Amino acid sequence: MHEPTYGAAHETADGNAHEPAREKSREQSHRQSRAVTGHVPWADRAWAAVLERTGETAAEVGPRFPLYADPETGSWKTTSRGSWTGGFWAGLLWLRALASGAPQDRSAAAACTRRLAHWIDQDTATRGLIFWYGTGLAAGPGGDGLAAGLRERAARSCLAAYDPERQLVPWGEAFGGPRMLARVDAVPGLMPLLAGLGTAGARAAYGHLTRHLTLSRSENPPRPAWQAGPDDGWTPCAEPAPGWSRTAPWLLLGLADGLHGLADGLNSRAAGALWEAADRITAPRLAPADRITAPLLAPAAPLIAPTLTPAARFTVLPPSPAAPLVPSAQEDQPSGPLDTSAAAIESVALLKLAALARATGRGSEADRLTARARQILHRLCTGHLSARGALTDGCYDAARALAPRHELIWGDFFLAVGLALLTGRMAPFAT
Repeated sequence: MHEPTYGAAHETADGNAHEPAREKSREQSHRQSRAVTGHVPWADRAWAAVLERTGETAAEVGPRFPLYADPETGSWKTTSRGSWTGGFWAGLLWLRALASGAPQDRSAAAACTRRLAHWIDQDTATRGLIFWYGTGLAAGPGGDGLAAGLRERAARSCLAAYDPERQLVPWGEAFGGPRMLARVDAVPGLMPLLAGLGTAGARAAYGHLTRHLTLSRSENPPRPAWQAGPDDGWTPCAEPAPGWSRTAPWLLLGLADGLHGLADGLNSRAAGALWEAADRITAPRLAPADRITAPLLAPAAPLIAPTLTPAARFTVLPPSPAAPLVPSAQEDQPSGPLDTSAAAIESVALLKLAALARATGRGSEADRLTARARQILHRLCTGHLSARGALTDGCYDAARALAPRHELIWGDFFLAVGLALLTGRMAPFAT
């Protein structure tokens, strides 16, 4: 049966004002990407297994949201409202619905997306994760008007929370702890969510992205969390600790979506600075000749560094060794648990960056980024995907030994998206 290409024909359905100007370029980029990737037997088998697992999960959890599953039994720990991961479950259900075309699958996906409404006015920057990934496929290729309205309301609520002095949407108080935090897991999702709100939204998205980039880049390895102090100062947070497996993948994903969503408003120097940031993050992941280079339009504008407390001043450290395909949950604990969810996120970020590189005529760089993503996905599918289609060996929280070798709902989601991108089933920025 012919499978649809999600996002190719309906990506302007969300009403973003800047979408029509880029539609022709995006269509061409997606056609080129599909020609380069194509269908791969192992990826097709994994895709089918993940969708089958999604159906089994739906039957088990009912109206609740899966969070993580026991690696032995496959039984899910669930939440009633979805926590920060609810959008990934809705996104998985939409992937299944768009693949099957079954009315009952579409109904289940739409109902799950509607259950996210509780989070619209909650004080948390994870609304980016909740509402972009929970509505992207629904409002785009799914053509769900209610999901589009939900996303619009959530985006405006996030924009209202943006602090122009600190230049970020604060982490928030919804999950406890200090409100004025900058955490890298608050970057992806918020980029396309805010960028769709015109000039004010794009300005907030750019500020949010560059704030997190400058903070994280002030240490090596990058520190994922910072707390605001007096006089525009920032102090490092102990948790998550530097070397956290998802720091670089979250930043790369935010960069890819920022470079795409903000393309019409970035001048060449600003775009160059973002590409330079992407290069710094991908450098340990690619061979020296494989590194990304920004378009040679103008000298890149340096990102403005934050004011740091004395303990957090920038220190030049030796570069990290080449990053493994599947990282340890904590870089300084190589014998500890792995984190396949971080690898899955990275694969999606690399494939998105590859699409952007290909669209700007840098095909060789796009091929190398795609090759790294393909290697990651192959390792996940051949070494960590169970017979029932579960991506195992994900680590929720190594410091607390919480679900350290488990199936994680966001791991399943990003694996599915990565496979859909690699095999040409989905346009790069459909979600």
